[in-house]
Amino acid sequence: MSKNHIEACVRESLEAYFRDLRGTEPGGLYEMVTRVVEKPLLDVVMQHAGHNQSRAAEWLGMNRNTLRKKLVEHKLL
Repeated sequence: MSKNHIEACVRESLEAYFRDLRGTEPGGLYEMVTRVVEKPLLDVVMQHAGHNQSRAAEWLGMNRNTLRKKLVEHKLL
């Protein structure tokens, strides 16, 4: 799966979201999308990294402490 495929999935999901709104204007869209994408991203990366936070943080391009904070926020620890 390429990043273009992931981008297409996100685009399709957002289009469906706007269709479901039926003209109602969204609020806090950036925060909502960030939250719903971040949790599965962290969960899958942690699984593939063998729950090694240092490795997962490196793969994600973030500081290990930042990763740990996000894992706690999403109740993944």
